[in-house]
This record gives sequence, C-alpha cells and structure tokens, in this order.
Amino acid sequence: MTMTLQLGEKHFSSAQPESAARRIVTFKVGDRTFGIDVGMVREIKGWQATTPLPHAAPHVRGVLNLRGVILAVYDLRTAIGLGATEATATHVIVVVDVEDKTAGLLVDSVSDIVDVPVSAVRPAPDLERDEHGLIEGLVLLDTDIVALLDLAAVIRDGGAEALIKTSRAA
Repeated sequence: MTMTLQLGEKHFSSAQPESAARRIVTFKVGDRTFGIDVGMVREIKGWQATTPLPHAAPHVRGVLNLRGVILAVYDLRTAIGLGATEATATHVIVVVDVEDKTAGLLVDSVSDIVDVPVSAVRPAPDLERDEHGLIEGLVLLDTDIVALLDLAAVIRDGGAEALIKTSRAA
C-alpha cells in the first residue's frame, strides 16, 4: 500500500501502511530543529518566569505552577550545550508528558506538525548514543534535519524529577 503524506508544501511518498507514520511536533532552538511525538505534547504556552531550584542540574530552568500542578522546566538550549536561554516573550514552553511525569521544555519557537513514515526515521550517529545521548533518531525534511528527542534523557538528570513525581501524587 502506497501513501502520500503532506509535509508543509512537500509531499512524502512511502510504501509503508498509514499506521506506520509518526506525527511529530517540530520546534527550534537556535538554528537547530528538533521534534517530539505529538502524543507527548500536552500544550504549548508562552514563556512564564520560573522559580529556580537550589542544586538543580544546569538545564533545569526552575519550576512553575500550571493550574495547580508544579512542573519542572528544562532549558533545551542548555541541555544541548548551547548555553542558557535569555528567555523573552517570544519563547515558548512545550509542556510534555514523559513516562509518568509532566515537564516543560523551554524552546525558541514551535514550527510545525508533520507526519513522517517510521521508515524515514534514521538512527542517530553512534556519537549520540552515549549515556547522555538526547537524540533517538533523525528525519530529513526538505533540507532540514530534524533531531527527534529522547525526552526521558532530557529530564534524566534533572534535580526536579522528584518534585515532578510529588506534584503528580498531589
């Protein structure tokens, strides 16, 4: 069975069945494009100042109150080694569900939602597969390479993980 998926202005053909497609939310950090499965995204909200946590990992921006739920916000720019984000009103927080946790990712902007066949996802190079690897795979969209994030790895060493669990139990 052949299907055609529309990616912005482009069409992507594949011999994969429709059920083998992944719907991905893409977003920017600097000039880099990242993606996560749309099913993991709870909501996208404008930047809101966070409360820093003492002794948290450098990529943990702080916590915020989202309608009574305290969630940790991770600075994706710091997590990928580009330094801390100087957050402005144009930045956004992508609120995600990861395993049994809810967390926020501070990114520069959200770009699009695209469908890609599972067969189009390529493995990350071996250099990304160390114990801190954040990339689960790569997808080529037009001339842009989208790095699919392993969200569990992003929040793995965040000192606020216990706080997230606590807020879930409340």
